[in-house]
Amino acid sequence: MNIPRLALSALVISAPFSLVVACSNGASQAPPLALNGTNGVRLGEHRPWMAPGVKKKNLLYVSEGYIGGSDSYVLVYSYPDGKLLGTLTGFDDPEGLCVDKKGNIFVANYQGSDILEYAYGGTAPIETLNEPGNSPFDCAVDPKTGNLAVANIYAGTQGGNVAIYSKAKGTSKLYSDPEISAMFYCAYDNDGNLYVDGELVGSPSAFGFAELAKGSSTFTNISLNHSIAYAGGVQWDGKYVAIGDSDTSEIDQFSISGSNATLEGSTLLNGTNAVNQFWIRGPKVTAPDVSAGTIMSWDYPAGGNPTKTISGLAHPNGSAVSMAKDR
Repeated sequence: MNIPRLALSALVISAPFSLVVACSNGASQAPPLALNGTNGVRLGEHRPWMAPGVKKKNLLYVSEGYIGGSDSYVLVYSYPDGKLLGTLTGFDDPEGLCVDKKGNIFVANYQGSDILEYAYGGTAPIETLNEPGNSPFDCAVDPKTGNLAVANIYAGTQGGNVAIYSKAKGTSKLYSDPEISAMFYCAYDNDGNLYVDGELVGSPSAFGFAELAKGSSTFTNISLNHSIAYAGGVQWDGKYVAIGDSDTSEIDQFSISGSNATLEGSTLLNGTNAVNQFWIRGPKVTAPDVSAGTIMSWDYPAGGNPTKTISGLAHPNGSAVSMAKDR
């Protein structure tokens, strides 16, 4: 059974750990920098770094959440082989990640109430979008307009909302749904329609799903013909809206028609039990397991047993892949 995501965020992980990359051939690799106490490096002392030549490689970004104060980070690996290439630092519980068509990475900084943008392979933010009073949990970039959507799980004493930044700049416009109290994950399809999941008003942990159609200012709440136990990641896979169930570690594919969603297929992620955000790239899906401290890859949409595992993380939350060829 999955531990609720927000309960996990409250944990302070203080036991020393080190990162080990376990590839499908059984090989392992230790990182060049210890992150929380080993080799004399303590929390708060590590600095951002990136390996030489990183901008020529495909990159997997993984957010490491609450590990003690405002000292969380984002790890950067080569994709798909999983070699640690860098670390971004200075976050306060980073959650969901997203990528624009330039390959820039956006980090939803949950406790920091802002969204940080990094250039592909960069080590310092090139843009900071502030969400005072809000709690950014995930983000998505419209592939056509470049607009940035941010799912805020909370908005002060109010329910959650979605903030949309035109061209990922300036001040956002806020959109709320009277039927969804907490916005968890969001994704654009190729036509600029935005999908979001979360918890229903008055029913903690009950799954809610809605669409903010292109050009609309109001959400359409959508009924699914297949049950989702607990809201997980959302992503457009090129044909269907893929919705994760973090209670069963399953990704379900739905076609959308008006206010109804029809199940078209399911991807079982064997070997994990607490997947939140996932990232589909071509024939692969990659996702962190927040409870096991691993990142795994599977064939998509086949699923089954993982083809690669990165282990030894503390609290991996989100993942996103940025490809050198897309820049």
